[in-house]
Amino acid sequence: MTTEPSKEAQFKQRFISVVADLQQNGIDDPEAMAHIGGLAVELSDALKQKSWVAVKQSMTPAIYDELLASFQKRGNEYHKDGRTKLAYAIQLLSVSLVAFTQRNDADIAAGEKLVDQLIDQAATRYRQVRPKH
Repeated sequence: MTTEPSKEAQFKQRFISVVADLQQNGIDDPEAMAHIGGLAVELSDALKQKSWVAVKQSMTPAIYDELLASFQKRGNEYHKDGRTKLAYAIQLLSVSLVAFTQRNDADIAAGEKLVDQLIDQAATRYRQVRPKH
């Protein structure tokens, strides 16, 4: 009889996979990085925070649940519509968000720090190049 891995173990495997893909492919994809930065800026501005890390730290459980549900819905829609770079950006912000709740695992905590630095760097770059209204 085999038992299913826990949700935490399943997330850890997914997180490791996303971080590895980010390091191998995503970081060198300007379009994906622009989407990552754009989404992080959109959320930071909406929640009146200066960075993605600050967004996560200021988040209430209700906002966390709402944002995660929105990410899931939007990510699925983008994937279905063939908008893979946007789906990728949503996935990265999603795993970062969930990692925030799994920090008791040293591997996830280390990966979260790396992912969050990259997200905030992408957001900084996006702010520098986005059109001014």
